[in-house]
Amino acid sequence: MLDIWDVTIPSLTGEQPRRAYCYLPDRLEEDPDARFPVLYMFDGHNLFDDEEATYGKSWGLSAFLEENQVPLIVAAVECNHGEHNERLNEYCPFNAEMPGWGKIRGQGKATMDWLTGTFKPYIDGHYPTLPGREYTFIGGSSMGGLMSLYAVTAYNSVFSRCAALSPSLWFGGEKAERMLTSHRLRRGTVVYMDYGERELHHRDGMSGTFGRYASLLMGKGALVTARIVPGGDHSEASWEKQVPFFMETLFYGLEL
Repeated sequence: MLDIWDVTIPSLTGEQPRRAYCYLPDRLEEDPDARFPVLYMFDGHNLFDDEEATYGKSWGLSAFLEENQVPLIVAAVECNHGEHNERLNEYCPFNAEMPGWGKIRGQGKATMDWLTGTFKPYIDGHYPTLPGREYTFIGGSSMGGLMSLYAVTAYNSVFSRCAALSPSLWFGGEKAERMLTSHRLRRGTVVYMDYGERELHHRDGMSGTFGRYASLLMGKGALVTARIVPGGDHSEASWEKQVPFFMETLFYGLEL
């Protein structure tokens, strides 16, 4: 079952509504007392329905979760679709200036403060969640992947595991590295991160950058699964194929 409703993020866009999504496992019909881990995700409009997806192709997440009877709630919010870097602003933890985009006013902290301070309490209060850190995950792709890495480090008291697909590690240079290294990680922090083989050729040195970030996280004590996806590219169709891999990592060793 997929619930869809409107939310506002006053600190970012005032009273302008955007859609929120919450996927609930079929198991609830048989066991109304069941409680589940929650995966919070970015770009919610791209996850479930091709008709809502920005480029006409979603991750097909509902189909995967239903077919495999995954005991998981997925809660997500659509991005800001503004024409003036609004999505980049909201999904960036630091100020930056990038060729082709100009100045980026990093509002990632405001985004995460709302997600952890308003959205998560709402989900925990209205749905059958396991609200503790051990069962609270976060994930996304591209800038949403960068935000997922930011969230699992800067908000490590809330999130224990993350899935960062094709994260925009090239974005911000040294600021992005400091983002990962300036926070203490608790034991049991699990990170899945991948990058498509075809993406490596889009930016110089991406193989080294990807490996360095994985090493930085391992140096902080994170349990890291890092993959270069054969034939993978920067698209929802490619990310859909990675769902089984990151789901296995998110659930590996988890006691339910």
